[in-house]
Amino acid sequence: QVQLVESGGGLVQAGGSLRLSCAASGLTFSTYAMGWFRQAPGKEREFVAAITWSGGNLYYADSVKGRFTISRDNSKNTVYLQMNSLKPEDTAVYSCAADRFSGTWLRTNYRNYDYWGQGTQVTVSS
Repeated sequence: QVQLVESGGGLVQAGGSLRLSCAASGLTFSTYAMGWFRQAPGKEREFVAAITWSGGNLYYADSVKGRFTISRDNSKNTVYLQMNSLKPEDTAVYSCAADRFSGTWLRTNYRNYDYWGQGTQVTVSS
């Protein structure tokens, strides 16, 4: 069975950093685009970042561009989200997702993604 497991969340002060990891199993990881999404209480799920199956194309939400970096290691079946200069408004549950789409662009609508992890809490204090 397909399983995505996030880790690395926690409580940090504004300006701090966290590195999230998402370990995948049960799928051919290198054939999937991967994305990170977040959801704060009472708000809609929000796109954060995505990376193509080859790692050759990246896309970020404007709110995190320049602060967050997505990467993947296909040999380890893992996608990462390095988060720097964190702000209180970054507080949310962060989830990773896998997209079987084989095109050359990245998709930002969470409904397009086929598999999801359970999420990891990120809390940024002021």
